[in-house]
Amino acid sequence: VQLQASGGGLVQAGGSLRLSCAASGHSFTRYSTGWFRQAPTKGREFVAYINSGGSSTFYADSVKGRFTISRNNRDNMMFLQMDGLKPEDTAVYYCAAQTSSTGFRDQSQWGYWGQGTQVTVSS
Repeated sequence: VQLQASGGGLVQAGGSLRLSCAASGHSFTRYSTGWFRQAPTKGREFVAYINSGGSSTFYADSVKGRFTISRNNRDNMMFLQMDGLKPEDTAVYYCAAQTSSTGFRDQSQWGYWGQGTQVTVSS
């Protein structure tokens, strides 16, 4: 599966952005999907996960209650609605896919990655 993330940009603290991830190639419903992010000088960290059917989601504690992950299997799309953005959310955001649903907080368990989209939150 090929993934392409979009929707990043510059926003003030407290604002919102909606990231999209378009999938192409093999059947999208075979894959669990998620979002990771990488801030300057930091490693890539887990943000959110959604299972292949869209019925189960998990979030990093740092974004819980502010971010919402969703997917549209008919259109082969995944989304990350980000509300209440903070300067510490500034990072490159990556969408990812995996054929299993285990170890989703560990980036090494994900086999497919999009190219990343920059999110910058100003204070």
